[in-house]
Amino acid sequence: MFRRRFWVSLLLAIPVLLYSPAVQELLGFTMSAFPGSNLIEPFFSVIIFLYGGIPFLQMAVPELRSRRPGMMTLISLAITVAFVYSLAALFLPDQRGFFWELVTLIVIMLLGHWLEMRSVRQASGALTELASLMPDTAELIRADGSLEVVPVNRLQKGDVVLVRPGASVPADGEVLEGSSDVNEAMITGESLPVSKDPGDKVIAGTINGGGSLRVRVTATGDETALAGIMRLVDEAQRSRSNTQVLADKAAGWLFYIALGVAVLTALAWTIAIGFNVEVIARVATVLVIACPHALGLAIPLVVAITTSLGANNGILVRDRLALEEARRIDTVIFDKTGTLTRGEFGVVGIETAGGWDENEALALAAAVEGDSEHTIARGIRSLAADRELALPRVSDFEAIKGRGVRAVWQGREVYIGGPRLLEGLNLSLPEPLAGFKNRASTLGQSVIHLVVDGSLAASFALADVIRPESKQAVEKLHEMGVEVAMLTGDSQAVAAAVAAELGIDSYFAEVLPEHKDQKVAELQRQGKRVAMVGDGVNDAPALTRADIGIAIGSGTDVAVESAGIILVQSNPLDLVRIIQLSRASYRKMIQNLAWATGYNVIALPLAAGVLAPWGILLSPAAGAVLMSLSTIIVAINAQFLRGERLAA
Repeated sequence: MFRRRFWVSLLLAIPVLLYSPAVQELLGFTMSAFPGSNLIEPFFSVIIFLYGGIPFLQMAVPELRSRRPGMMTLISLAITVAFVYSLAALFLPDQRGFFWELVTLIVIMLLGHWLEMRSVRQASGALTELASLMPDTAELIRADGSLEVVPVNRLQKGDVVLVRPGASVPADGEVLEGSSDVNEAMITGESLPVSKDPGDKVIAGTINGGGSLRVRVTATGDETALAGIMRLVDEAQRSRSNTQVLADKAAGWLFYIALGVAVLTALAWTIAIGFNVEVIARVATVLVIACPHALGLAIPLVVAITTSLGANNGILVRDRLALEEARRIDTVIFDKTGTLTRGEFGVVGIETAGGWDENEALALAAAVEGDSEHTIARGIRSLAADRELALPRVSDFEAIKGRGVRAVWQGREVYIGGPRLLEGLNLSLPEPLAGFKNRASTLGQSVIHLVVDGSLAASFALADVIRPESKQAVEKLHEMGVEVAMLTGDSQAVAAAVAAELGIDSYFAEVLPEHKDQKVAELQRQGKRVAMVGDGVNDAPALTRADIGIAIGSGTDVAVESAGIILVQSNPLDLVRIIQLSRASYRKMIQNLAWATGYNVIALPLAAGVLAPWGILLSPAAGAVLMSLSTIIVAINAQFLRGERLAA
């Protein structure tokens, strides 16, 4: 809306400027006259006021109702006074209106608000993204065993549904039959798929793995865990404070100052020369000159350049207030899975026995796991690929339910699996594999074993891989005096290991989604300015509740929609750049506000006539020149922000 009205008003302003006597005198040119040419200036000015100026009048109404005058009130006051006085001046002898000042004022304000609105998107998509996790239909198992596809909203407690491999769970429930691994990362933050057997609970919106499940529904609709998360996001969005930008606060102060100066001007001139048209002209000049041309651009220009500069550094700013607040952050909470870590399992340790070479054991394990899509299998294959190992040929692959896998290599039986595999084969861990397993378990790592012809050959420790940039990001934040915490749905052992490795100040493990939101609120009640960095649905309430929500770009769509800032490159180090960018943009905002208000400090007293006894009186035309000069200075100063270097 602002963009359209800006271009139309700019086009209509051209004849006003060309046929304005004041502009012609100022620039030393004349336009050809013809019958009715004297009406061009007022005619197009009226159109611009009604088309481009009305939005500011409409936006000033809430400010006046709340008794908090700000930018919209000040702009409305200036354009209304200029409009009314200019129309009246058409019928007054020896009086010149403010038509060209009026149209340039409206055009500049439209430009400023267009830039401002373009740089901000409302965080309104989070609830839609959450709802999209729920399937539309479910396969209901009837009493006679037949299947019926029904809408999810028709499910009732006690119904039994079939959840096929790869399908979304349609409602909270309890597994009656079947076994499978279910991906709950988007709800609980647990990075490893969770094994589900009869009697285990499942959550609506999670993704079933390779097995079929028959689930008895225990909660539907608003009672599901996902619906609870949606309520938290909604509450957090509505509880966000109504912080005003610096320019609007300055405009509020300037509104009262302008009114005060106008009243004093009217009194002083009435006492000096009596009440007449000249007094009205002088008061109108004060109110028109008080309008913040430069002030209206001071913040939007910096915001527009800042968002562009951030995008060039992999930082997308969706909420300008989030970036403004980043300079004040004293506590950062990182989600673990997918933020500090990659959200995927990888091999973090290998121990061999019986004379086996590490790479030889890894290559054999990767070959045996070649046909498996399990998370652990992918982690083993990934490390073998990184080491560029040649994989041996295996045959007769077989999955052993609940225990592991089996294959044949060079006529020898090869098994890979965890503790239950060893139980089934009646094997116990020799040293050093037993010590390796104990150390890995202490760190919260999963351990699987390679068995060749009944003998243990190697053990592999796997864990969620920590991003290489995470440790440096924590160190940089500490250097900036920022406290670092971690929230995760993982176990205490996993959380402790990651926190120790990265040097994190505090951590909270086994945290449910609603508790993540509560942890943020708890820190805020202690007076801390909290930034939350996350990537999952389970982080959405905390991202929205925090003073700043920062989403890792590789995360789920709902996390991105709940955040004010998105790290496109999924690099935790970019958080340091956010703080640097926030501080740099804040400096430019303050400088621009100083320039913009400095104009008023000089122009208002001169327009009021404080130097009139010495023959110095600021005319509307001269005031307009000062306006333009102030605006140009603000625009140039904002451009210097592009030279800011962001280094992590």
